[in-house]
Amino acid sequence: MWSKEVLGFPTGDRTQCRDQTQTALRKGPMRTLRRGQDMRFSTVLILLCCWDNTQGEQGEREQACHAVGVQSCDECLASGPHCAWCSEESFIGTGQLTWERCDMASALLERGCPRSRVEDPRGDTMLQRNHRVTSRHRDQKHHGPHGIVQLQPQKVLLRLRPGEPQTFEVKFKQVEDYPIDLYYLMDLSFSMEDDLLNVKQLGTDLMEEMKNITQDFRMGHGKEQCAGYHGLGSAFVDKTVMPYISTTGPMLLNPCKRQEPHACAPAFSFRHVLSLTQNGSLFSELVGRQHISGNLDSPEGGLDALMQVATCEDQIGWRNVTRLLVFSTDAGFHFAGDGKLGGIVLPNDGKCHLENNMYTMGNQHDYPSVAHLAQKLKQKNIQTIFAVTQDVQHLYEGLKDMFPKCAVGTLSNNSHNILQLIVDAYNALTSEVVMDNSNLPEGYQISFSSFCTDHVLRTGEEGRKCSNISFGSEVRFQVSITAAGCEVGSGDSRLVIKPQGFSEEVEVILRPVCQCHCSQDRVANSSSCNGMGELECGACRCEEGHVGTFCECDKNKLDQGDMSELCRRDSASEVCSGQGDCVCGECVCHKSRRNPGRAYYGKYCQCDDFRCDQYQGLLCGGRGWCKCGVCQCFPEFSGSACECPLSLQSCLSRSGSGLLCNSRGTCVCGTCVCEDGPFQGPTCEICPSCPDVCTEHRECALCRAFGQVQGEEACEKNCGHLNLTLLAEPAHLPQEHHDHGLHRCKEKDNDGCWVHFVYQAEHRDRSAHVHVALERECPAGPDVVLITALVSGSIVLLGLVLLLVWKLFTTIHDRREFVRFQRELGNAKWDMDDNPIYKSAVTTILNPKFKAQ
Repeated sequence: MWSKEVLGFPTGDRTQCRDQTQTALRKGPMRTLRRGQDMRFSTVLILLCCWDNTQGEQGEREQACHAVGVQSCDECLASGPHCAWCSEESFIGTGQLTWERCDMASALLERGCPRSRVEDPRGDTMLQRNHRVTSRHRDQKHHGPHGIVQLQPQKVLLRLRPGEPQTFEVKFKQVEDYPIDLYYLMDLSFSMEDDLLNVKQLGTDLMEEMKNITQDFRMGHGKEQCAGYHGLGSAFVDKTVMPYISTTGPMLLNPCKRQEPHACAPAFSFRHVLSLTQNGSLFSELVGRQHISGNLDSPEGGLDALMQVATCEDQIGWRNVTRLLVFSTDAGFHFAGDGKLGGIVLPNDGKCHLENNMYTMGNQHDYPSVAHLAQKLKQKNIQTIFAVTQDVQHLYEGLKDMFPKCAVGTLSNNSHNILQLIVDAYNALTSEVVMDNSNLPEGYQISFSSFCTDHVLRTGEEGRKCSNISFGSEVRFQVSITAAGCEVGSGDSRLVIKPQGFSEEVEVILRPVCQCHCSQDRVANSSSCNGMGELECGACRCEEGHVGTFCECDKNKLDQGDMSELCRRDSASEVCSGQGDCVCGECVCHKSRRNPGRAYYGKYCQCDDFRCDQYQGLLCGGRGWCKCGVCQCFPEFSGSACECPLSLQSCLSRSGSGLLCNSRGTCVCGTCVCEDGPFQGPTCEICPSCPDVCTEHRECALCRAFGQVQGEEACEKNCGHLNLTLLAEPAHLPQEHHDHGLHRCKEKDNDGCWVHFVYQAEHRDRSAHVHVALERECPAGPDVVLITALVSGSIVLLGLVLLLVWKLFTTIHDRREFVRFQRELGNAKWDMDDNPIYKSAVTTILNPKFKAQ
């Protein structure tokens, strides 16, 4: 059996549970089931998944609808999405409270409210404009973006009951050959001189390449004064104040210090060169006239230029089509707060300030913040492509998390590579659709879920987007909107849902459902309200000075203090015992509308039938009924929780004697209370410190059967009460049976032999009986020869072992000594020469004239 945790099923609300369970059925262990089994099994799984949650929801709904403060139908609707109101006048009577009209619709019907008098308005969804998404190919002729629909529906009316979500589907299908406006914004600082040459060759090539994507393509060009730094020190200004540029006269005119004809252009903040056009040659011609400039610091004024391109829609020529902005630079950017370095403290106002195509407020307004610029780009549906050098790419990658739709590519010194970068970035932007919404009115909540081309359901923040989509692919989004309560106001609110970077949008009208239909039929000074109140939806709204269900109580005749005292049992007790309401001096007790049995009653609501003592988890132990907080027990039981049986059966001895608590105690509440100290247990039969039956009767069995232990007189005196039966062998003894008092014993006698006997305890009028087996189990005597042989052999073996050990040690010692002797003998050195001072005692003289014969 698979658990919900193993299958990955949710524990949220039932709608989410159902949707996610269906997804789990496609992935989980049950996918190996046959088709028919799968359908049946899926139903069971969904029920298992949502069962616990449904039970919890049921209790929460009841609690919300039972709010004591509800005094009108409108307040009842605001209590919860499942609350309904009964407008039938006779639904409640005198003494009952107005809020009892508010409950779940099913409960009201069960309590007798006519179906036609149940006020339970529900929310709904109405599609007011729902043109189908366009399905066409690029070879089909068209005239601009008019008539092309990529987003369906276009306008939705939601009637929202507080707490009840309304869900509708939004389809998006990106049409092939959709018109595109592309604006190229380039940094013309000195370090970008090589890239300017590439951009001059870009116009015609880019026009031809984009025609492969769409036949309706327009492009324009502007340049922005970006703060760059060149090795020669020449620069140009983004804001023409220090410290961004040098404000000396020659440097303002020629920040690069180069001679004609290669001198740099004067510094400027942002200049618009060419409005959006389909003339690629004109783009190349006007860009070819531009000259590089320079400035002092490294960050640039790119955010100023981006803000002007986004806000000056008329000058730029933006259409209500796909808008692309290519931003090319090799440096970072200044942002809000950096203007203080130049004495500029006025925040950027986010408005267009172009005169004669030049940005005129660069020296008066600070740079825009990244968040401010991101908000403007999102508002104007502009998708940004950053073509930057590799050393600053990480800076612009950080903008991707804040800008609505943004791509970043690495800039190279080749016009073809720049062209490919733009095309690749455009393809990346169009392959993803992200749903966004305008600011929600206070008190509303929205959630998205998406079903993309991979057929995987996504929820949460992931539910807002679909990736890896192609032209002509249709994706679907489920939008769920909930009104938290009726405090959001009775008027309509407007919400806009749109895909980021696209101009089409879904207009959502939010209309809260907070009023009952019966509220329109008010009756002033109604006779049903004793002429002292207004009858609205079956309930009385009393005039000042009157209270009660039907305005029957005059507060002027009986002040609130007197009425409260009439509802107290004594001065120390609560009003209506804290379990009711004091109405006109009488207690109206609380009760559960879902469970009529759970109610308080009595003059002061002091009684109830559900708070008696419990036994074993049951009210009154399941052996009686509760009456005004006291258990009324069945005849066989007693006690505060009917926990005590009156029968003595459970106290009778289990040994077969049938004695009450074995005569060692008394029976209290079905359990023996033992009075004999050593004994315990339910029937006082257990004695942990007492000798057992066998030990207790050992001496009697030995003396009666074998004449051991005691003398003849003592044996007759102490053991004469036992009936004795002698049997030949232990096998002939009766079987042990404790319920019949038979205990089999095995004890040693004086000779060390085992004696077998069976003791039978007294039973009613029978005396104790002992069955003894005459055959004893005596241990055999020791084998002297074997013991002697073993002892002698052990001594001899021990001697041999000791001798061998001694011989081993001596041999080892001798060998070590011999080795040492040989080592010392080899180390001895003997000198064989004569002593130089030695003179022999014999002198030999030779006669030279002597000739030997």
